[in-house]
Amino acid sequence: MRNIEARRGMNDEFDVGGRLKTLRQQAGLSQRQLAERAGVPHGQISMIETGRSSPSVASLRRILGGLGITMSAFFAPDEAPAQRVFFRAGELTDLTGQLGDGVAIAQVGDALAHGLQILSETYAPGADTGEAMLDHEANEGGIVVAGEIEVSVGGERAVLGPGDAYLFDSRAPHRFRNIGDTPARIISACTPPYL
Repeated sequence: MRNIEARRGMNDEFDVGGRLKTLRQQAGLSQRQLAERAGVPHGQISMIETGRSSPSVASLRRILGGLGITMSAFFAPDEAPAQRVFFRAGELTDLTGQLGDGVAIAQVGDALAHGLQILSETYAPGADTGEAMLDHEANEGGIVVAGEIEVSVGGERAVLGPGDAYLFDSRAPHRFRNIGDTPARIISACTPPYL
């Protein structure tokens, strides 16, 4: 599984465990109650909150589902976002910081306000969304802009290169994996927002 070592910016470390604990307590849930809601082992919540473990993307998404929040809400600053039209490269919202083994995901603006999530995704050689397939209520598509990425959707699998694209119902189990020796970059969209 790929682990999250999230950070809000280049120099500011993001405390995944502390943020999770704060949100869990605000929801009035014990660690055990959140674990039951999310369908994860009780010990996993404790390990994350105390900083002894970093969750995979799939695990964090499952845990946040137990709280009824998205990853973008989890990683977003607490201040209300301004309604903006244009975003410079350094102004994208870092949803995951750097995922262990080289997955980085950044979002354009306030996805929930627009009902559309636009992402810049980068997968280092060997990077993977995890052995556990992802699935969620949405539709998603993307275009590979650099490198190669293996995309598995349901029973189908393809290796896509620059200019190649995908579009599918996200309820189908899916996975992204860079099997090449150079970084892969994708520009993707998802509606309604998932992360």
